[in-house]
Amino acid sequence: MAMWNPWRGCHRHSEGCQYCYIHKGDFKRGVDTNQIVKTDNFYAPVAKNKSGAYKIKSGQLVYLCFSTDFLIEDADHWREECWRMIQERQDLHFLFLTKRIERFLDCIPEDWNDGYDNVTVGCTVENQSRADERLSLFQKLPIKHRNIICQPLIGPIDLSAYLENTELVVVGGESDKNARPLNYQWVLAIREQCVSHHVHFEFRQCGTHFIKDGKTYTLNVRDLCSQARKAGINC
Repeated sequence: MAMWNPWRGCHRHSEGCQYCYIHKGDFKRGVDTNQIVKTDNFYAPVAKNKSGAYKIKSGQLVYLCFSTDFLIEDADHWREECWRMIQERQDLHFLFLTKRIERFLDCIPEDWNDGYDNVTVGCTVENQSRADERLSLFQKLPIKHRNIICQPLIGPIDLSAYLENTELVVVGGESDKNARPLNYQWVLAIREQCVSHHVHFEFRQCGTHFIKDGKTYTLNVRDLCSQARKAGINC
């Protein structure tokens, strides 16, 4: 696994961004998240060591733009060069998530056709209205590998109409002292939808405020992922 953030910074885009960890971390450091800047890591996929070998070794999954959005408007003048690097590194698989799926067709390279074999696109949704808005577009786009990311999940979602050709659904709660609660019944309902449609499912993290069996629990941030794993419901 490798991380590649060719730029940093983002703008809040919808209600799921309210307690974004990137904005919170930047605020503590006195950094303006709304400033989208190119990073020193821009050429990471094609960077080589002294012997001429790629620094990112073949066969890895590369998490792309996990501190921003790959489709953000401010990066339009940099993205084409990123696509060229992605094409050069056919030996890597790139994964990016986006809340801006409506921009997808304006952001793909000329040779995209029906999608790159080495790219997975994850569309992020947080409630039913955002799911209907984004996934109705997402399911029609030319993408070979697609995931649905329900994180932070802030309300129940029925994904049944949007699971065709989806490889994975990820569910997770919100992390913040003021986080909106995650109800375990919402998680289980999405899992059942995935089982019915033969789609892989992963419960990534509980919410800071977690409702199970009618009781509300407040969890430490460091325990959110481990508690989700303990549920043992990934399939």
